[in-house]
Amino acid sequence: MSILSKRRKISGFDFAITAILVVWGLVILYPFYNSIIVSFVSQKEYTLKPFTLWPEKWEFASYQYVFSNSKVFTGYKNTFIILLFGVPYNIIITFLTAYAISRDWFPGKKIIVYMIVFTMFFNGGMVPLYLLMRQLKLINKLASVILLYGINTFYLIIIRNYFESIPKSLEEAARIDGANDIVILLRIFLPLSMPILATFLLFYSVDRWNEWFFSMLFINDCGKWPLQAALRNIIMSSYVSEFQTGNGSMRTKVFGDSVKMASVVVTMGPIMIVYPFLQKYFTKGLLVGAVKG
Repeated sequence: MSILSKRRKISGFDFAITAILVVWGLVILYPFYNSIIVSFVSQKEYTLKPFTLWPEKWEFASYQYVFSNSKVFTGYKNTFIILLFGVPYNIIITFLTAYAISRDWFPGKKIIVYMIVFTMFFNGGMVPLYLLMRQLKLINKLASVILLYGINTFYLIIIRNYFESIPKSLEEAARIDGANDIVILLRIFLPLSMPILATFLLFYSVDRWNEWFFSMLFINDCGKWPLQAALRNIIMSSYVSEFQTGNGSMRTKVFGDSVKMASVVVTMGPIMIVYPFLQKYFTKGLLVGAVKG
């Protein structure tokens, strides 16, 4: 039998599935592409061709307007501070809590799991939360944003499910050799959990990167706003302001929608750069965490 005859023939069904996936991929990618294009067009061109695929003239006024505001760089600094302290804080307490509630020896395990899941659907509301932050003297401090968000319940349940799927024989063998829980956690569970931890490291990073709501509640000083809150303020001001370009001799009214899309590009750029390096862990990390429910 020849090599050509061994090749699998492409059926009509395969062609249809491929075509559907290609169209679906384009539908998903177009909003990102459109955001980038709109950030480079003028108001006149956008009004005449709102669905343009390539600008007739590239305009950079929106990016000049965004980066001319010092709040952007201050926002980057504050966001990186939140990431530097917030993400390790999230990962450590999520990892430790997931390990504890996945062990049979942990007292009141089921009740604690039910209480944790309860928080996915019900909470005390914004007013009690604000009063708590004020009582702790964290108002107008980045610590309020960092410490408020500790564990994502959904992430916790997936990591716990993964821990429960690890063969108990590994833990039993370690205990026979004299290992305690700390050794088992750090030398057995931690190395085996690197794919799923890398997955949720990025998830927590995205959550922290997109932080704006709690900063608007607890932080009054614009110099302490994270990037998202700063860009929100810039976008709102772009619809009613004028922008001085070049050597300062010309003033032009900026296009609000273009500034909005430029802000989107500025926001998603760093995440889009980091994402490909951790993408390989996504499918593996989520699947191994969903094996046992």
